[in-house]
Amino acid sequence: MERRIGSLFIISALLLLILGALAGVLISVNYVLPDFFKDVIPFNQLRPMHTTSVISWIILAATGGVYYYISEELGLRSVRVAMTHYVVFAFTFACIVLSFFLGKMGGREYLEFPPILIIPILVGWGLFGFNYFKSIVGKIRNWPVYYWMWGTGIVFMIFHLSEANFWWFSHFRSDFIRDMTVQWKSYGSFVGSWNMLVYGTAIFIMAKIKKDKNPGRGRLLFFFYFLGLTNLMFGWAHHTYALPTMPWVRYVAYGISMTEWIIFIRMIYLWSRSTDKKSKDRFRLAYLFLMASDVWVFMNLFMALLISIPYLNSFTHGTHITVAHSMGTTIGINTMILFASISYITENRKLKISLKGAKNLFYLLNVALLGFWGILIALGIKKAIWMQQTDGRMISQLHYESRYLYMTFVAFGVILGISLALMSIQFLKVLWKDLIYLMFPKSIQAEWDRIYEEN
Repeated sequence: MERRIGSLFIISALLLLILGALAGVLISVNYVLPDFFKDVIPFNQLRPMHTTSVISWIILAATGGVYYYISEELGLRSVRVAMTHYVVFAFTFACIVLSFFLGKMGGREYLEFPPILIIPILVGWGLFGFNYFKSIVGKIRNWPVYYWMWGTGIVFMIFHLSEANFWWFSHFRSDFIRDMTVQWKSYGSFVGSWNMLVYGTAIFIMAKIKKDKNPGRGRLLFFFYFLGLTNLMFGWAHHTYALPTMPWVRYVAYGISMTEWIIFIRMIYLWSRSTDKKSKDRFRLAYLFLMASDVWVFMNLFMALLISIPYLNSFTHGTHITVAHSMGTTIGINTMILFASISYITENRKLKISLKGAKNLFYLLNVALLGFWGILIALGIKKAIWMQQTDGRMISQLHYESRYLYMTFVAFGVILGISLALMSIQFLKVLWKDLIYLMFPKSIQAEWDRIYEEN
């Protein structure tokens, strides 16, 4: 039963990805048809729906993977606590969606739901942390690096989600610079926290596919962990270039933010070369998604190197180039790794997924993302040039001149959204039985497990 708790989180994550993809398609259509869907849900309510769904997809898919892998390796401390964790998150997300539809928000960017809902979210993370550490502490010595990464991600997630709401207190809210610095610091570290969960998952999968005799304990892996931890704690500062901070803070942040991905590229490259063909073939889909994430890490690293330079950042900040960087990270890197994780789980359990259909969707997804990413960069460059000109051109004129780029943007956005949804459906078709399993009494679950083990 324990590992099927992980499936519960993963199934919910896939449904949220479909919702986020649908909202993203509607947002992209708004660029060429501003009144489209406006009477049902306006843009200012649709956008937080999209961002919240996508962020929830990343977090829930990573959480489901951690629950599954811990259950397989050591056994989960408490199924009841895990189920309570899920119920708290499900209830909270339902409240968030309802608040968006009703136009009742009040939070800050990326956390735009009513601020009071951060309390059950923190309770859910507390339950996750309790279950996680109770499951592994004392059961294994010399923790592999992915255990450290998952634990670090959970602890820092609790802290930085709390920090993101420091604006509740007048000490922060009354000082604009202090308020904005803490806000962007917390957001940068919030992303770093889920990166710990996602990258730890990637390292776990690579170790299992390769069948390492001493998995997750190499020096390079722990160097990557401490480098990622440094990024989580200090790399946020490159988000605050526009604020009057000390120059050395910006330069240190720039240097730190450029290091983590370079090591990750190297790790996947070495892993790919040292993994035998038989292992690659057995976990073919997981291998493809991991290699795709490596390519997107390289491409996003090159972009990050450029836009994190303070001088260039003053031109690109607030343009579609920032959105391109975000899409490359959340879809190209995080989503590819999480799809690799779900693929590994289905392939490890020998669940029958159509490899041919999944591979076709894999290529469609990456081609659509590449086009989408490229168009966003083109739109960002165009706006950056417009912002530096002094000829008095209105923003409406810029949008008119960009109309063909917007049309292409919508086309790639629709294809990207459809491919993400169809890929999610491929996984849902083989995982939905776990929901049925969880509805039965324990006696029937035990018989189900016995039949599964025999087969």
